[in-house]
Amino acid sequence: MADDNSELAASARKYWSAEGYTPGGVIRDVDYSTQSTGLRPELAGIKIVDTDTHITEAPDLFTSRAPAKFKDKVPYRRNVGGVDKWFVGDRDFGSFGGNVIRKDNNKLLGRLAFPTLEEGHPGAIETKERLQAMDDMGVYAQICFQNSGVTQAGSLMSLGDNELAVSIIQMYNDAAAERQRESGQRLFTMAHLPLWDKAAMEAEARRCIDMDLKGFVLPDTPERLGLPSFLHDYWTPVLEMFEDAGAPINFHLNAAIDPNTLTWEGFAFEQTLSVVATMFSIGNAATLGNWMVSGRLDRHPKLKIGLIESGMGWVPFAIEAMEHQFNEMLPSKSKILTRRPWEYFRDHFWCTYWFEKIGPKLLLETIGADKVMFETDFPHPTSLYPGVQDHIMETLGGYDHDVRKKVLQTNATKLYNLPF
Repeated sequence: MADDNSELAASARKYWSAEGYTPGGVIRDVDYSTQSTGLRPELAGIKIVDTDTHITEAPDLFTSRAPAKFKDKVPYRRNVGGVDKWFVGDRDFGSFGGNVIRKDNNKLLGRLAFPTLEEGHPGAIETKERLQAMDDMGVYAQICFQNSGVTQAGSLMSLGDNELAVSIIQMYNDAAAERQRESGQRLFTMAHLPLWDKAAMEAEARRCIDMDLKGFVLPDTPERLGLPSFLHDYWTPVLEMFEDAGAPINFHLNAAIDPNTLTWEGFAFEQTLSVVATMFSIGNAATLGNWMVSGRLDRHPKLKIGLIESGMGWVPFAIEAMEHQFNEMLPSKSKILTRRPWEYFRDHFWCTYWFEKIGPKLLLETIGADKVMFETDFPHPTSLYPGVQDHIMETLGGYDHDVRKKVLQTNATKLYNLPF
């Protein structure tokens, strides 16, 4: 494991820009009485699975679980300048992530979150309140991802203490399993792995599968962490494990790119974030392409991959582009690439949509009604809140019940092996 690495530590602190927590933004008043009526009658019989949401790690998640020797070493909450942050010792490990839903159900626009956990919606952390919010939105189950960067591999590698870093990952995954049980199998948090330690990674992957966690989060380009690329056999045992268990791997946005380099100098925070958020999503086209040209999917024909919080509208263009490049650039790889891009997509990939209207209305049949899932990104900035049920009906109302059920429930239950 790497020694203390200032670049990795800085990356952890920048996981959410500090400017996103400064005073400002605009509060959108939400008429919650009209937005909390549950499932629309037109969707009766469908258990909606929201395939991209975020659970804020509880401030005592690690301190309450740490063995005695790590009690003073694990991440804990510290308020700095009015903003709640994660600290390890005296080192700043960044914010608690995004929550723009206020505890009174109104929504903050133009910022990443409220400065303190207590100002935000308690459902970001607490299971009971989360389930109530889901019932109000008409959502039955949620696929949950981390909210802070404190459990990211880059953060943990910078600690310079392998045993501590692996233990933090295990505490996070234990909390995920507990939440899944406490929610009555409605909240399914994706597992993290100690990617930098091959033996520990394989052991933790097996432990998570045995705990019935439903999927894993991986980095787009592990090379940025100083790890071998996915072409290397370093990854083969865990990919085989995922394949055998039917456990999907998830690429949540494309965290390997830095869209900040694409924005104009002189922009205010809100202007920059508007462009950056879009480019992170579209960046998953690179993830899609990398796996298609790699030959890995021919070695792992049952591997399942979720492209999460990245939308669906770009998918036909990206695959058509890959089809063209297979003809123009890849004839020499015909022995290792036994399928075409559309075949790879239909055999291995699922995508999600939330704010889009054109995609679900016009491209669903092209992409495949069994390859698209629904999400809200609750409670993040740009989340589909309020108006979840209205948006579903606007985008899927023109389809029959079977298609609606595929997009809203069946596709997710197949990808994540959900128990309903």
